[in-house]
Amino acid sequence: MDSITIASASLTSLWDRVFGTQSAPEPWLVYITGIAALAVVITQGTWRVARNAITIAHEGGHGLIALVTGRKLEGIRLHSDTSGLTVSRGRPTGIGMILTAASGYTAPPLLGLGGAWLLAADHITALLWLATALLIVLLVMIRNVYGAVTVILTGGAFLLVSWLADAEVQAGFAYVVVWFLLLGGVRPAFELQAKRRHGGASDSDADQLSRLTHVPAALWLFFFHAVSVCSLLGGGRWLLGW
Repeated sequence: MDSITIASASLTSLWDRVFGTQSAPEPWLVYITGIAALAVVITQGTWRVARNAITIAHEGGHGLIALVTGRKLEGIRLHSDTSGLTVSRGRPTGIGMILTAASGYTAPPLLGLGGAWLLAADHITALLWLATALLIVLLVMIRNVYGAVTVILTGGAFLLVSWLADAEVQAGFAYVVVWFLLLGGVRPAFELQAKRRHGGASDSDADQLSRLTHVPAALWLFFFHAVSVCSLLGGGRWLLGW
């Protein structure tokens, strides 16, 4: 067998491994991972740490939509208090800026919804590899040490699980991640609402959108709630096979 044939066989094997379907996990695993993700989200101590993953998705959403709408992405910063900042250049008003501002709070639940669709189709490994690729792209745009370390550790976890773990561990990890994005995507909008009620977060995404569109910030908060809750309901149905 010559080297070209060996390389072709290896590529075919890799393609099948990544984009092929895997066996659906046992129902108990789906429920256990959902309960575990919920416990992380509702427990303040674990949420304080795990919220970094939501911030990655939040700021990544800003960055992706900025690029898609033709804005120049200057960089992304992630901070130890789980806040973040995405800087882009372009028109300070208009549809591009509106979509960029609206994409932060909606990104985690929508990513969770997309992940639930992939898991419902039994593409477990593809989800893990896709998440790894997105984190690598995001890493290029990170502009501070804390943010770089956070993304590297997160991406490393995905890479190790997708490459070295057996099928059951991959399934458990993937379901925990997707459940966490769906459930964890709901909480930030409520946190923002609480901050605004006490006079804080005056320059939040909702307030920026209000200035851009002349639509009250409360309505933009309602929009964030609607997207996150609908994503949770839809994604949860897919994950549970209802």
